[in-house]
Amino acid sequence: MLKEIHGVADDPPARRRWFHDDYFDLFVWQADDEVTLFQLCYGVDSSDRALVWDKSRGFFHDGPPAPDDVVTRFDDAATALPEDIRGEIREKIHEFAGRRLAVTSRRRQFRRAAWQR
Repeated sequence: MLKEIHGVADDPPARRRWFHDDYFDLFVWQADDEVTLFQLCYGVDSSDRALVWDKSRGFFHDGPPAPDDVVTRFDDAATALPEDIRGEIREKIHEFAGRRLAVTSRRRQFRRAAWQR
C-alpha cells in the first residue's frame, strides 16, 4: 500500500509529492490541484523501470517493458492514495496499458534525480 513520504521539496509552481511501498515509488507534481506530471517507478528495487506522464508531452516509459501485472498491482497499492490524485493517476495508467504498444522506451534503465534516491 502506497504511503506518503513527507518533507519533499516543492518544484514551484508545482507541489511535489512522493508515495512509496515495497514495489512502487510514485512521484507526483501538482499545480492548482491538478496533476501535471507523475513518475511511477516500479520493480523489485523500484529503480529499473518508470512510467512517466507529463501533461505537455504525454507518456514515455524508461527501462525494460512493463510486466502485465503492473496495472493490477498499482490498483491494489493505490487504495491508500489521497482522493485528489488517485483517480487521475489511475486513469492515466489504465490509458497507458490500453495503448502500451504505441509508447516507446527512452532508455534501457531509468535514472533518478538526486532527490529521488
